[in-house]
This record gives sequence, structure tokens and C-alpha cells, in this order.
Amino acid sequence: MSKDPVSVREDDYMTHARQVMRDNLMRGLPVLDEEQRVVGILTDQDILEIKSNKSNVTVRGYAREYPVITPDTDIMVAAKMLLEAKQHRAPVISSSADRDLMGMVSEADILRHIQPTKKSPKAVKDIMTKSVETAYPDESIAKLWSNMLEWDYTGIPVVSHKKQTMGIVTRSDIIRSGYARIGSSDMHGSGSGDAPKVEKVMSTPLYSISPEASVSEAIHTVLKHNIGRISVTSDNKLVGIADRYDLLKACLTGTGIR
Repeated sequence: MSKDPVSVREDDYMTHARQVMRDNLMRGLPVLDEEQRVVGILTDQDILEIKSNKSNVTVRGYAREYPVITPDTDIMVAAKMLLEAKQHRAPVISSSADRDLMGMVSEADILRHIQPTKKSPKAVKDIMTKSVETAYPDESIAKLWSNMLEWDYTGIPVVSHKKQTMGIVTRSDIIRSGYARIGSSDMHGSGSGDAPKVEKVMSTPLYSISPEASVSEAIHTVLKHNIGRISVTSDNKLVGIADRYDLLKACLTGTGIR
């Protein structure tokens, strides 16, 4: 786990939480009550819901439930908890009774300390998502943002109109750029020539791997480049995507922890 994590209070404004997340390059923030006990977690998905520069909406209404993970929790059990909660990271608390914040643990933290089992799928093609939603570089950020909210995606690959891979846009890219504040009135302005385009915020290069690559190689690449997902390409064409969730799930195969 990472220690001394940045946190927010449940009575903080969401606009403040958005700034904290952007300034610290965070993808999730533990939420504390007035007694400094953990009451939930705020995710970048929640931040994307806030469209205005000024808002009186507080964190309290957005804090999500979190799995009870303590410093003594077995690492594979913690992995299962994250998968079941469909969360990419969670606060580590002293105990279910005290709920003092001890740290944060993420999929990446766990992947650094585990390996695929003998029963794990061998190749990336066996775990990847084959039906991948993509974006074009000349699409509006507002349209992409709307899609990410609707689909609950953390990242969307960017391809050319000839389906050649170009880059990727993540929730963090949009939050850091400030375009998460695009008003709902602009949401349908994808046809406007003045609307900010995806190419302004997409990350390059798009790290990719072949369908035949091993799960271990995919884990190594994801951790080396600190990315949430790896694109699977063949002849520079996108054929799938594998994220940390897929890789973590593969590592639990055969452990008896399902």
C-alpha cells in the first residue's frame, strides 16, 4: 500500500476535490468525516460528473462504499475485494471499527507483488476485451466525455479514420486538462468547428502488445509505463484491450480465491 495518502473531507466541495485530484494526479481520494474516519472513496468517474467551475455540491453525496481492507489483509484477498467492488483502488483502514486511514492500495500496487499462476491464461488474447469502443482525433472532447460517463470507461483508444492506432484518452487526461468543466450546453456541440477536439488531450504513444504476448509481459508493460490498460494490436490495427482488472483477475485463476 502507499502511505500518507491525500484525502478530502465529506463536507468539502466537489470542485475542491477535483482540484486536489488534478494537482496530485490522483485517480481516487479517500473521504474522511469530521472525526478523521474513512467514510468512503471518491473516484475520477465522480469528478467527471461535475461540469461547473463553481458548485456548492459537497463530496458527501458522491462518496462510494469501499471494501474493508486493513494492513493485515492477505494481498490476494485484497485483490479479490477490489475486483468484487469493481474499484481500481481502495483505502486501507486500521480496522472496521476504527476506520482510521492507514494508506491506499490499488490494482497496480497488487500487480507489482503477484504473478500469474500455472492455471492463469497464458496469452493476452485469452483475457482481452475484443469489442473496444474508440474515438477519432477530430471528435469533440464533449462527445468523448459524455461517452465515458455513459459507458463508465476509464480510457478510450484513439484511432484514425483508417482504424490505425494513434493514442488514448483517459479520465485523468480530461481532468488534468480542465475540460472536465465543459458545460452540459456544449455536450451536443460535436459538430462545431470550435469545439475542443480529442487530439488536444490524448496521450501518445499508445502502448500496445501483440495478442500472442504473455500475461506476464502485459503486466510488466502496464507497470513500467504506469498505464491502466494496454492496447492489443495486430498490424497496427486495434484488436482488443486488456486493463489492470483483466490482469488481476488472471492472476487469481487457480488460487482458490474467486
